[in-house]
Amino acid sequence: MTGVQMEPTNSPEVNPLKSDHDPNDLLLIKRGKWANKREFILAVVGEIIGLGNVWRFPYLCFKNGGGAFLVPYLVFLVTCGIPTFFIELSLGQLTGQGGITCWRKICPLLEGIGYGSLMIMLLTVMYYVVILAWGFFYFFSSFHSELPWASCNNTWNTGDCVDYRNSLSKNNTSANATSSVEEFWQRRVLNLSGGIEEMGSIRWDLAGCLVLSWILCYFCVWKGVKSSGKVVYVTATFPYVMMIALLVRGLTLPGAMDGIRFYISPDPTRLSEPQVWMDAASQILYSYAVCTGCLASLGSYNKYSNNCYKDTFVLCLLNSSTSLVAGFAIFSVLGFMSYELGIDISEVAESGPGLAFIAYPRAVAMMPLPQLWAAFFFIMIIFLGLDSQFVYLEGLVTSISDLYPSIFFTGHRRKILLLVLCGICLCVGLCMVTEGGLYVFQLFDYYACSGIPLIAIALLESLCIGWIYGADNYYNRIEDMIGYRPSLYMKYCWKFVTPFMSTGVLIFFLVQFTPLKYNNTYEYPWWGYTLGLLLAFSSIISVPLWILYTFRCDSLLSPYSRGTPDPSASSITPNTHAHMHTHTHTHTHTHTHTHTHTHTHTPPLSRPAATSAPQWRTTNWLGK
Repeated sequence: MTGVQMEPTNSPEVNPLKSDHDPNDLLLIKRGKWANKREFILAVVGEIIGLGNVWRFPYLCFKNGGGAFLVPYLVFLVTCGIPTFFIELSLGQLTGQGGITCWRKICPLLEGIGYGSLMIMLLTVMYYVVILAWGFFYFFSSFHSELPWASCNNTWNTGDCVDYRNSLSKNNTSANATSSVEEFWQRRVLNLSGGIEEMGSIRWDLAGCLVLSWILCYFCVWKGVKSSGKVVYVTATFPYVMMIALLVRGLTLPGAMDGIRFYISPDPTRLSEPQVWMDAASQILYSYAVCTGCLASLGSYNKYSNNCYKDTFVLCLLNSSTSLVAGFAIFSVLGFMSYELGIDISEVAESGPGLAFIAYPRAVAMMPLPQLWAAFFFIMIIFLGLDSQFVYLEGLVTSISDLYPSIFFTGHRRKILLLVLCGICLCVGLCMVTEGGLYVFQLFDYYACSGIPLIAIALLESLCIGWIYGADNYYNRIEDMIGYRPSLYMKYCWKFVTPFMSTGVLIFFLVQFTPLKYNNTYEYPWWGYTLGLLLAFSSIISVPLWILYTFRCDSLLSPYSRGTPDPSASSITPNTHAHMHTHTHTHTHTHTHTHTHTHTHTPPLSRPAATSAPQWRTTNWLGK
């Protein structure tokens, strides 16, 4: 039989692999799409520009040689960050599917990549929202006549508490002295226990802030992209207003230039240290939100002809620029605090929660109108965390809904799914707002959602696109979408550079791996480390488990059904049409001639709704 040839088209409205009355069309309509390009851009901005830009990147610059840190940062951005970012964004747009089923369309055998990404996204959603709860607690505390962390005249303070202006003074002779800011964080907010063995009771004021955070996230996502696409107009832009306000205020403070000098002064000798390159790699993967499946989910709501190649470079440039600007805003204020206290800035610069909830609150307490600037700062923290959280949640719901569209795109079932997910994550989050909750939080942050899981998924994604599906085949698909072929830069990164860099970083991670310690002093019990490793490998193990499951299920099929293409499945694999002549003899012999004028044609991608029947039943495991 002669293969039917179809003319390529860039129109998102034309779907040559569907009939005029395809029942899946209704599912695609119910799935929705972005109302305009701005909503998509702002949604991705909300996802990738988060707390890591504010509390992690500036500290890593200072810690790893100032301006010299930009060298490994840019190297990993170009070789790993941008190529992986483009894979996920384009794959979602190409298939019109979320973070799991998009890999089913490309390479059914490696659909486990999607499940691994889903696990990372789920664990991220569970713990990231706790930062929102802390932010709300500090924000509400900013409306007191005197900032509660600015003095030692509170019920939670101890006899070792010293005023924030003297907490780091060299005249302070008490070996056990703690600042009022630290005591507010550890005793009032967390009431921190001695370890994960002592979980203690729930901090009900924090639990209330956690419930508030989940309510906001639910209503940001409950109508899908119709609601989240509107919310991002505020949540993705307002942090920039606050950041600029804090930057302008910081630059006008005495000592600000000293802080900026510490931030950007290059120390090239640090480039010879492997840990500097490791920090750069982990920061790129963490801040660009790759390997979580969320980018694919956001891209799946785009028009088929959207120029995702251009979007990739614009969004990556915006993300890195925001990190640099945030560093100026943060270190100008830390320079002021160093000037006021008369100590070296290295003694006040911190990373992570220590920067957001200890160092910066101490700095704003020294400013005129401290309540105003504290409120501004924590509004920025809340909005940076909120849009990242609900966009992750949108990606999570999209990925699950696309697995079973006939179920979750019917009636209010998607909203019920969203409610169930929020409820489950809230219950898990409650253990992180107990007296020992910070230890659980750090296990999630250190093991589950950074480091080894992200690097392993990035390696698998580049191998899948570069070698298994084929970079040239994927370029054909991209050309059909945007009308031209991307530069060879992406192709060679997918095939060689990204796998090489990812493998090198992964090996270094495993060789130099050090178990987590809280505050560099507290060591977790053996079962705590075991829990952390289980969190880390819960995502990675999805890939080999899916491969085993695929072969196991295929071995159960009858010999006559195995390898028989499913006519209802709409794969996006390259099709080779050949003129074939079949002669049937009495001994049932089939003889096939393939002429030299074989036509190889890559038809335009249709974006069919995912079916509940897995497409590995076609035994076309590698998508080629």
